[in-house]
Amino acid sequence: MTEPNSLKSVLEQLAEAERQRAEPQLTSRQRRARTVARLAAVQALYQMELAGEGVETVISEFSNHRFDADIEGEALAEADETYFAEIVRGVVTEQRELDAAVKARLASNWRLERLDATLRALLRSGAWELLKQPETPREVVIDEYVELAKAFFDDAEARFVNAALDGVARDARA
Repeated sequence: MTEPNSLKSVLEQLAEAERQRAEPQLTSRQRRARTVARLAAVQALYQMELAGEGVETVISEFSNHRFDADIEGEALAEADETYFAEIVRGVVTEQRELDAAVKARLASNWRLERLDATLRALLRSGAWELLKQPETPREVVIDEYVELAKAFFDDAEARFVNAALDGVARDARA
């Protein structure tokens, strides 16, 4: 894992990726809010795993204290808070199914538990969208989570996320 990027650089990187592809049914502002929701969902799932906090506690914390706040001295862009909560609740509710879908795409000697907690959060969130949000184009889901992976990891992990989610997408959206 590389040194984490600043929030500002992560948001700039995601904005550039967003300009290159788009969810056709959403406005630019809505797409940006979804991107922030995805980033926050990965952070929330990571926090839940490490701190052992419940889903509703973490959703409330993000809604009450993190959205519309400054992080690292930077204002966080507007988030689609409803979509954020859907992702987090969906991943928690469907975790067994999501883990099975991801495990099916890991090399035979790899276990999901061996992966970094952030990587697990990325894969589970992406798998949830691929399995449970068929109206969102698969390319958008995969690209968003690959870009998020680049914000936290080296290119090798981003390629890993790309390959795993592409496999999940092929399985789920044949």
